[in-house]
Amino acid sequence: GPAPSAGVTSAAPGGGSGRDVRAYTDTLAACAKELRVFIDEENCHPILIRLAWHDSGTYDQAFVASWPACGGANGSIRFAPELAHGANAGLKKAILYLEPFNEKFPTLSWADLIQLASATALELAGGPKSPLRYGRLDVSSSEGCPPEGRLPGAYPPFPGEVDAATHLRQVFGRMGFSDSEIVALSGAHTLGRAFKERSGVVSEGYGKGTGTVHTNAETGRPRLDSAPGLGMAGGKSWTQRWLAFDNSYYTDGQHAGSTASEQKTSTGTLLEMPTDAVLRTDPIFRRSYLRYAHNPRAFFADFASAHAKLAELGSCFDPPEGILMPEH
Repeated sequence: GPAPSAGVTSAAPGGGSGRDVRAYTDTLAACAKELRVFIDEENCHPILIRLAWHDSGTYDQAFVASWPACGGANGSIRFAPELAHGANAGLKKAILYLEPFNEKFPTLSWADLIQLASATALELAGGPKSPLRYGRLDVSSSEGCPPEGRLPGAYPPFPGEVDAATHLRQVFGRMGFSDSEIVALSGAHTLGRAFKERSGVVSEGYGKGTGTVHTNAETGRPRLDSAPGLGMAGGKSWTQRWLAFDNSYYTDGQHAGSTASEQKTSTGTLLEMPTDAVLRTDPIFRRSYLRYAHNPRAFFADFASAHAKLAELGSCFDPPEGILMPEH
């Protein structure tokens, strides 16, 4: 039956398939190894993380007892009706990236492959290693896709004409997250960009002609190792080094720290949406925001645990206790 608070449905409906845990673990490790090479070559860390979060983020704890109606990390995002949701614009590309891995490692569920790619991308970008479990079951058809409208919006009007802080609390509260977890998870915007052609929240689009100084291959060095390369040029990033995972979402956002003058000059080139800005202005969110700006270790610890929780929302595991990845 369903586990209480974490939103994990522990047993497969109709009984488990009796997975060979050792073989499955070996396959996870082999797939992760190939994902690392692919992600490093393509610089596609952000879109794979976004794919996993959008598969998870449809979870509604009101339906905890009923899988897959509860939504969450069940692989449903691979189906066309869900990819067509407005919040998922551009994510077809991420599914296309993962299709060869699905073909090569067919015993891995799509739900696991999606979360494995995200966790691998986070780690490669310098992020914390989250204690993720695997063994998720997939929804088998698009009938298992959740209704549209469960993912957070970026700009008003928000549903019910509420303000940005209330909107974030409604959406993440429905998934079971606290205020501090909302601020920690928002820190994933240290990675990635927005595009005119996808979310439409920025005027910068595909290609170097419309990007910023940070998203143009000639001027930007966003990778953790500062090597050249950033995938497709264009778009607008939240941070200057948007392929490196650190706490710069908070430090760039408040223009704090030793490089204040340098930060101020490049502000116009960085993205901040109302749902980002409110983390600094709401008195409760602000406490966590400032803590993460000043304490990267606290951010990494809180992010790792919130990410592990997000990655299991609505997941149904076989075996029920899940499968842990061996250390590599």
